[in-house]
Amino acid sequence: MVIVHPIASGSKGNCYLLSDGKTSLLLECGISVKQMRHACNYNLNQTEACLITHEHQDHCRAVKDIMSAGIDCYLSRGTADALKVSGHHRCHILQARQVQSIGTWQVMPFETVHDAAEPLGFLLGSGDERVLFATDTAYIRNRFAGLTHVLVECNYDEQTLDGNVSAGTTPRSLADRIRQTHFGLENVLEFLNANDLSSVQGIWLLHLSDHNADAARIKQAVQRVTGKPVYICE
Repeated sequence: MVIVHPIASGSKGNCYLLSDGKTSLLLECGISVKQMRHACNYNLNQTEACLITHEHQDHCRAVKDIMSAGIDCYLSRGTADALKVSGHHRCHILQARQVQSIGTWQVMPFETVHDAAEPLGFLLGSGDERVLFATDTAYIRNRFAGLTHVLVECNYDEQTLDGNVSAGTTPRSLADRIRQTHFGLENVLEFLNANDLSSVQGIWLLHLSDHNADAARIKQAVQRVTGKPVYICE
């Protein structure tokens, strides 16, 4: 049984705890170790590893601290080099489309589209469970079969973003960057429609913008299209 525990989500920091009942993994470490320990009931040392998608601080702020705490980190070569942790003995390099075993999980990294050195998403399998984790990407090229849990970014919706541009609260240049580097509602719905969701037990929407996303509108739209339970991570 897969347990998804969102600890933090958004531009101030991202961190999620994933467990199959045997092996617990951190997905991202963009908050302090103190916050992670508190969220894990001070059992952080029972976490097998941390997977990091890219080098932006809201996703990896505590990378050196959790390595010092004895937790192995898995990330791309580009991300490791950008963070200057490539030589650390707890740094493990992942390559896109090459499966890595971590405890009872099988992890397949895949390329994402973001303004970072070598960003990745992850497909994680344990027994019959298949978990998708993708954040900070303009779109996802891959299609996935047999998904049971989906954790995916939905950073903005066009109606809110356009309204903020018109009102002058979001500069047009920033809106253009957001569209080029983040997953918006329209693309999320297209991606979900392109995949077999028949076995999906829940969809967790990650990294919603504080200003350019209407959480209620986004949740309703994803529920309407997929017919699945939808959770907004904050």
